[in-house]
Amino acid sequence: MVEFILQGETLRGAGLTLRAAHGRGGITAQKREGDGATPAGLLKLVRVLYRADRLPPPRCAVPLEPLSPSDGWCDDPADKAYNQPVRLPFGPSHEALWREDGVYDIIGVLDWNLAPIVPGRGSAIFFHIATPDYAPTAGCVALNRRDMQTALAAGLSAIRVPG
Repeated sequence: MVEFILQGETLRGAGLTLRAAHGRGGITAQKREGDGATPAGLLKLVRVLYRADRLPPPRCAVPLEPLSPSDGWCDDPADKAYNQPVRLPFGPSHEALWREDGVYDIIGVLDWNLAPIVPGRGSAIFFHIATPDYAPTAGCVALNRRDMQTALAAGLSAIRVPG
């Protein structure tokens, strides 16, 4: 396992120090849906999704899947598909993964609240591309595209978020 550690505004691992963004609500050991915080703990990378229409498959140490315009992720704690991928259109609250702004051109799915899934404990905690100004995320960890591709190619398989 190649573990990187989030330290303030940087992500360090595999000899790399990369500028990072994280949740606007800070870091928390008590993650709740909608709090905007990044959960503390060891977040393992489960798989990587990417926009094949915009970039070649990134090199990575986990399974890789292309995104489609109908891909979404349920963030409705009352729905049985909570914190799981869904196909759009989808009635309950969700995130569309096919976005025009480029932040989801590469998505690393982190294992937060996946086994077992606890309603309300937080959903869609991803490793994704940062906005150009590194604005805080809704709870994810984000790097610029080049740095993200570099970290994945270096074998990133987990992100430790100290709490």
